[in-house]
Amino acid sequence: MFHGSLVALVTPMDDESNIDYTSLERLIAFHLEQKSDGLVIAGTTGEGATLTEEEINKLIHFVVRKVNSRIPVIAGTGANSTHKTIDKTFNAMELGVDGCLLMTPAYIKPTQEGLYRHFKAISEAVPVPQILYNVPSRTACDMLPETVARLAECSNIVGIKEAVKDKARYERLIELCGNRLSILSGDDGSCKDLILAGGKGVISVTANVAPQLMHEMIQAALEGDRAKADELEQRLHALHQALGVETNPIPVKWAVHQLGLIRGGIRLPLTTLSKEHQDTVLQAMELAGVNASLGEI
Repeated sequence: MFHGSLVALVTPMDDESNIDYTSLERLIAFHLEQKSDGLVIAGTTGEGATLTEEEINKLIHFVVRKVNSRIPVIAGTGANSTHKTIDKTFNAMELGVDGCLLMTPAYIKPTQEGLYRHFKAISEAVPVPQILYNVPSRTACDMLPETVARLAECSNIVGIKEAVKDKARYERLIELCGNRLSILSGDDGSCKDLILAGGKGVISVTANVAPQLMHEMIQAALEGDRAKADELEQRLHALHQALGVETNPIPVKWAVHQLGLIRGGIRLPLTTLSKEHQDTVLQAMELAGVNASLGEI
């Protein structure tokens, strides 16, 4: 149901860290023009953890209305509590999203059985299409492929974003679930290989900065054109690396600001990109053929 280069969209903010809807409208137009295959909002890259419930609802309403069904809009609605996740997911469905991205609960460290019951309860409570999100580096909780396979029996669980950088992991997921779920990469640096092995796409940080190039690389991989995918990936490799020099979304928000698309705001406890890393990001953008304007908006 969801495939291609889905951008994990940054949330534009002004200098007081309020959501900047003028810049957000500009970003949406940019991604439609540059062929992004979908927008994922209020996730990790979108600083969803620091947004209030009111802000998230307003953000979803705005994006859904502006996109107007031209590409899928997916909202990050995961929370530590099952009941809270159900509430957030239901609200997003009512606001018109095409799907919801559900991160494994952070900090609590549930068992595999707890994870199964958590996601099954959400699936049964809210009929919206749902994408599971496994990112143990953030949550200290790793959902195993066998648990995902059990959840694939739920008709509205349609995919998983897998952020474990392990070839054996995604091959096992594809073996168990590839004919039932869209296996999506949560890691730009390894997404090409996952797709060539049978995955369906990526939820991408890099696509904020080089959306058309990411779209073309993912499309080549989906078509099985390894040579073209390798060539495009080579142009993107340094950018993947540079956008990880500090905690996401610090580098990517700074990079998108350099494109002249958003202002420089970011919400505490995150801070703007350190000066020592700025040249690294700019050089990687240049290698990818992305021209920074260095202009204020």
